[in-house]
Amino acid sequence: MTTIVPLGLAEQTEIRAYVDFLAGAPAPVREALGIDSTNVGSALALVAREEPSGFFNRAGGFGAGEEIAADVLEQIRDFYRKQGVPRAAFMIAPELLPPDWASTAAQLNLTQARGYVKLGRDIETVLSVANGIAALDPGLRVGLIEPYQAREWATVMMSAFGFEKADMIDMAVSSVGKPNWRHYAVWNGDRIVAVGAVFLNGECANMFGGATLPESRGRGAQSALLAIRARAAEAAGCRWVVAETGAEGPGEHNTSLHNMLRAGFQPLYERATWVWSDPSA
Repeated sequence: MTTIVPLGLAEQTEIRAYVDFLAGAPAPVREALGIDSTNVGSALALVAREEPSGFFNRAGGFGAGEEIAADVLEQIRDFYRKQGVPRAAFMIAPELLPPDWASTAAQLNLTQARGYVKLGRDIETVLSVANGIAALDPGLRVGLIEPYQAREWATVMMSAFGFEKADMIDMAVSSVGKPNWRHYAVWNGDRIVAVGAVFLNGECANMFGGATLPESRGRGAQSALLAIRARAAEAAGCRWVVAETGAEGPGEHNTSLHNMLRAGFQPLYERATWVWSDPSA
């Protein structure tokens, strides 16, 4: 088995996780948050018009191994224009950028912003080095959540990322129990203090939504969650697992990145975020 995740599959799995997480919510939640999505070729574009941060206005899954055609980017830009949002992120793997990318980006009003590290590995390698459960501090335990724990799980995840609006928590709750998702938590006693999910996309799985409450960080929770989610992906028949996290700038330390490196993940590439801004906004 190759240890390197196919690029197209890695990018597709990531964006499909985001689209399913949002667009799979019940209709009242989608309407309240202004959620919509579209696909153009292999690419998927997602929008949440009423979520003020704009974090979920993102497009990905470009190219599937081929350089991106300008008309694909134009169609996605037009989708965001029609949605009436002021900005959206285009997530494009660096090797898919065409030679004339600078002029294409300028023409489409795309500017480079903070990047992400894309990580991935074959399941066997990740499991061979995963020892996160043993690293949990005494008093903590990790496991699959039950349906009645969905709201507590969702509240911890969304509040940890700064999304405390009730509709956002409802959206996260709705993902629990879906056949292509598994949801895990770390408990301190009866209280959930850390969370993480895994999205299953055929042969590839995406680590999604790993978060720990501030007072419980540094106690092995995310290492344990990476390990148990990798085992879930293996049980579901996945060959690879992928994840993404913020790239480190000079003098910075991203704990999530180092947790994944220790868990056997391999950096695949650093991917810039290309932000479209509506010049009329």
